[in-house]
Order: sequence, then C-alpha cells, then structure tokens
Amino acid sequence: MGVIGYIIGRAIRSFFLVLGVAALTFLLTHVVAPNPAYIWAGPHASKSVVQAVIQEYKLNQPYYVQLFYYILSTLSFNYGVSPYFKEPVSTLIATYLPRTLEIVVFAMVITAFLGIYGGAFAAAHKDRAPDYAVRVFYLVSWSMPPFLVALLLQLFLAYELKLLPPNLLADPALTPPKEITGFLLVDALIEHDYAFFYSALRHLVLPTLSLALISFGIITRIMRSSMLQSMRGDFYRTAIMKGIGRRRAIYVHALKNSLIPVITLLALTFSFMIAGSVVIEEVFSYQGIGYLVTQALYNYDYPTLVGSTVVIAIFVILANFVADVMYALVDPRIRLGGGETE
Repeated sequence: MGVIGYIIGRAIRSFFLVLGVAALTFLLTHVVAPNPAYIWAGPHASKSVVQAVIQEYKLNQPYYVQLFYYILSTLSFNYGVSPYFKEPVSTLIATYLPRTLEIVVFAMVITAFLGIYGGAFAAAHKDRAPDYAVRVFYLVSWSMPPFLVALLLQLFLAYELKLLPPNLLADPALTPPKEITGFLLVDALIEHDYAFFYSALRHLVLPTLSLALISFGIITRIMRSSMLQSMRGDFYRTAIMKGIGRRRAIYVHALKNSLIPVITLLALTFSFMIAGSVVIEEVFSYQGIGYLVTQALYNYDYPTLVGSTVVIAIFVILANFVADVMYALVDPRIRLGGGETE
C-alpha cells in the first residue's frame, strides 16, 4: 500500500479515536450526575433553562439516542452555552485556543531544536565535559515543576533584569487587532499593527521559553541514546571510511537515522505542552485555553470544561496522526501498509 493508502488508514483510525473520546466524555458526564442537564445548564440554572437543555440534547431519550446526538454535537463543535461566560463554548474555545497554540508552536520549535541538536552534540562528545554539561542542564530543567521554571524565568528575566514583560498577552495600553484568525500575532500582521505585534511577541517569550525548558529534556535524552546507537552502526563506519568528515557523518547521516523515536516523542511532547500550559498561563496571566479551563473549574462551568477537554483531545489525536505519517516518511524500511520493518 502506498503513502496515500497509509494516510487514509491512519485518518480513519484517528476519526474513530475522536468518536471514542466523545463516547468517554458522554459516559463521564452521566457518571458525575444522574441528570446531566444540571451540569450543562450550570449550578444556578432555573427550571426553564434546565428543561431547555433537556430538549436540546435529547436527555429525555434513551441513552443510545442521547449518545448519537452528543457525538453529532461534538463533531459539529456544538458544546452548548457557558453558564459562567454567558457565551457559546465553541466561541470561547475559538478565542482562547489559538493563544495557547501560539505558545505551543513556538515552544515545539525550540524544544525540537534543543532536543535534537543537544542530544546529537552530547553523543558526539560522549563522556566528556560537553556531554556532562548537556545532561546536567536537561536533567535539572526536566525535573523541575513547570510553575517553578516559570516563576524563576519571570523573576530573573522580567523583574531582575527587566528584559521582558512579566505577564499578560500584550501591553494593556494597546488596542488588540480585529479578531480574524484568532492568533494574535497573525491578526496584528494582517492589520499592520506592528506595535501590538512587537508587544505580543515580547509577552510570548517567557511562556514559550518556560514550556520549552520543561519539555526538551526527554527529547535530548532519547536523541542522545539513539545517536550513540546509530554511531555504532555499519553505515556510520562506512561513511567515515569513504572520507566523509566526522562532523558531517554525525550531524547528517547519524542524525537522520536517529530521528525516528524522536518524531513519535514530539507528538507526546505536544500533549504534555497543552497540559503544562494550564500552569504556565496561570503564572504569566496569559489568557489561553489554560486560563479558560482554570476558570471553568473554579466556577463549575462543565460545558466549557468538557468542550475544552474534547477539543484538546482532538488536537492530541491529530498530533499523533502527523507523527505516524512523518514516522513512515523518515524511515523507508517501514512497510506503509502495516507499519512493520522489513
């Protein structure tokens, strides 16, 4: 089976995973409360509002009918109205999620760069001072709680050195650009609001750096181990014997063959970053999906909490789908039909 068939197969599996997430959240909602209408309507809803929720989500129907309409609502991103924010949950997610994705995307780029080249650099200097320095650095940052890393960066870079702003999305004196894509930086560029773009970019640095520092360690460790294994392979010795320089043999040939386990790990890192953003955003008062989830928890806003959970799960599934495709493209030994090595 070719690449197209492989992608279609993985896409079908991902779709069924989304259905499984929807079914699981449906089950948990019914476990939390015998009558889920009170969860979706909010703790202080009137009887008329509760009755409207019952009618909208078919909660007076058999469970299989309720599940069918719940899955339809999930696939159409219709999670009801937030009893706390008084807005549709889908609108809230469309507003807050892109802000978190901006942090995660930049943090993923930094994490991938530090993890891949840090691991390769450590392997190239195995059991020497540079190797020990890299290992100590990633072990310290990796073992620290996310909130502590965020607080330390905030203390030194913002309050002590005054290099970066300590919190918020941007300078409150500036007017945010018109919401077009939901991504602050992109919208500012579209509107040619370069003052807001520069301010938002500076406010983005500390949350991004915090997420990257707590995430790159595991990638560095796996990359170092994979590099050492590749450097013991016959292809590496052959490249050296052909007269290719050691540096090129390490950072081109060995590095490429060491990326396979790292690619899968990057998808898991994406999941970790989404979860870690809840704490990071709280420290920096950065109003992303973490802020939305925190406010939903504080105020018993179950529709927003469930909707945010489902959307985050969908992004995690998509990240794993991308990882599967990249895994097959990087390693030509994989038979695309079954994902097995020849």
